[in-house]
Amino acid sequence: MRYVDEVLQPGETVLFFGTIHWVIYVPGLVLTLIGLAGLLGAANQPVLSVLFVLCLAAGFASLFRAWFRRWTTEIAVTDRRIIFKRGFIRRFTIEMNMEKVESVDVDQSVLGRLLDYGDVIVRGTGTGFEPLHMIGAPIKLRNVVTAK
Repeated sequence: MRYVDEVLQPGETVLFFGTIHWVIYVPGLVLTLIGLAGLLGAANQPVLSVLFVLCLAAGFASLFRAWFRRWTTEIAVTDRRIIFKRGFIRRFTIEMNMEKVESVDVDQSVLGRLLDYGDVIVRGTGTGFEPLHMIGAPIKLRNVVTAK
């Protein structure tokens, strides 16, 4: 069960649910492809084969870490609040009432605009929200929050 579903109050509805964008898999994919290509090309050279096996292992570790980070991160906007949750055993959560939101900043690179990801900062009265990095559909998130 998702964390957001566990903390919803009676009558509260989810308007937006998101997580980290899939682009976080790219470094692990690149390392894995380099390792595979290198192993195929360096079959007769044991020293290079060891380096490419290490590269392949690092790629798999990076892919697993990215998957786990994406799987354990939740961002939700309800009709009453914004909820951000990160972590599995050690959980980190931030919640902000919609009445306390002053502004929502979105920072997207050119690639981020093309692939629809970016960083989002929700600023509240008297406090700020932790920057949410590499979020999928950041403009949609901002529009849902500022529509109120």
